[in-house]
Amino acid sequence: MSLLVLDEWMLLSLTETEARDVLEIVHSRHKRASTIFCSQFAPAGWHGKIGEATLADAILDRIVHDSYTIQIRNGDDERSMREVYGINAKKVPN
Repeated sequence: MSLLVLDEWMLLSLTETEARDVLEIVHSRHKRASTIFCSQFAPAGWHGKIGEATLADAILDRIVHDSYTIQIRNGDDERSMREVYGINAKKVPN
């Protein structure tokens, strides 16, 4: 199995059908393949965004255990990472 990257994870809350699909995916990959969850939201808030408590528990159990968390912070700077590290557009005269 290849690496799976889920970008913008938990940007929107999941429907019950989506949560079941995610459970199936993470269950099939658990301890077999790597998955990266990229999110603007802390893992502590994911449970509520997944919705149905039993599904959320099952999903997060497979995600959180045996995982590494890498938090990228910008210190006290409130700008987005795109603003800080993005390419500055140069204005071209007409």
